[in-house]
Amino acid sequence: MDPSKIREKIGRFRILVIGRANAGKTTILQRICNTQDNPEIYDCSGKKASITMLRGEHGIENEMVFQSNPGFVFHDSRGFEAGGKSEFDQVKAFIAGRSKEIKLKDQLHAIWYCIPMDEASRPFTEGEINFFTQCDTGSIPVMVLFTKFDALYDVAFRQLREKGTSWKDAKELAPKHAEELFTNGPQLTFLKDVPWPPKCHVCLPNMDKNDAYCGLLIERTAGILDDEVLQQLFVSTQQINLELCMKYAVER
Repeated sequence: MDPSKIREKIGRFRILVIGRANAGKTTILQRICNTQDNPEIYDCSGKKASITMLRGEHGIENEMVFQSNPGFVFHDSRGFEAGGKSEFDQVKAFIAGRSKEIKLKDQLHAIWYCIPMDEASRPFTEGEINFFTQCDTGSIPVMVLFTKFDALYDVAFRQLREKGTSWKDAKELAPKHAEELFTNGPQLTFLKDVPWPPKCHVCLPNMDKNDAYCGLLIERTAGILDDEVLQQLFVSTQQINLELCMKYAVER
């Protein structure tokens, strides 16, 4: 189906973003939508609301839309990191409710779970453990975004220096060494053994930089979408990975 017809039929691509406070969620969404502006907030009736409404009891139902790319609509599960039963039940109810929507445009199309790596020494929160051990998202694909991944570069740099590596070489090798440490680290080990593991993960360093690039996030999100129509909608909606648009255009 032609992407323009898909957008006309379905409308927007809908993503639930879950994560601790200060996990860098808003920054990533700004990068995805190629803007530095804050999103506009709409309640479930489509009425424009203030950003403070997101902190309310039904904040997860509110829609976040960036005017730079209104083809994406985001839902934010603020406060979920606390691990409280009411917050967890709210997230489960939201996912279940959206799964029962008849129209594809009202369904939830993907879930991004953000886990910041600047708190790498801190274990998984109760909310994270509950989500991956108790929350069946059905056909809605989940991807973990390890945000602030550059925080591990400092850890890797210190390890390399302790081994006698020169300052210059350690600085150059730190990103690769950090990835090697992470591959065998507790985060991925935990996610491999849970009842409801994510479909994949992506490491996102330096998202606070002006030249930050989210191309890999876009590519992997497209890859976890089993529905070809949703895949085409997502690829045609995003505007930062033009190579991916060309790839899927050729494959069609």
